[in-house]
Amino acid sequence: MSISKFQAVLSSKCPRCRTSKMFSGSAYGLSRQKMHEHCPHCGFKFEIEPGYFYAAMYVSYAFSVGEVLCMALVTALATKSESPWTYIIVLFTTIVLFAPFNYRYSRLVLLHYLSPKVSYNPKYAEVKNKL
Repeated sequence: MSISKFQAVLSSKCPRCRTSKMFSGSAYGLSRQKMHEHCPHCGFKFEIEPGYFYAAMYVSYAFSVGEVLCMALVTALATKSESPWTYIIVLFTTIVLFAPFNYRYSRLVLLHYLSPKVSYNPKYAEVKNKL
């Protein structure tokens, strides 16, 4: 039984087989997160063409804008401060804390939702199960 596209993104699964993980290591932890070059299960090459993940910077930028706007609103409502330093510190901290999340999920969203060439194929999910 296959998992949904949304569940595959949340659990960092390959967009073609939705079986194996795209990253080794967690987004937050002592060990560095590393993206596999190929899917360990179906062999799908994640970087479809040279420089493909430069487009993930735009997705990451959209994530960052949303995070910063939310935190600015929360800070304004919680502190009612007019000091620019309050906002600078909070927003800089937000950007730094969300950087690993944005790195991982911008690539996942790009592959799963924004790449018309990449689609789920249940036949690849069953390849190793039959062996």
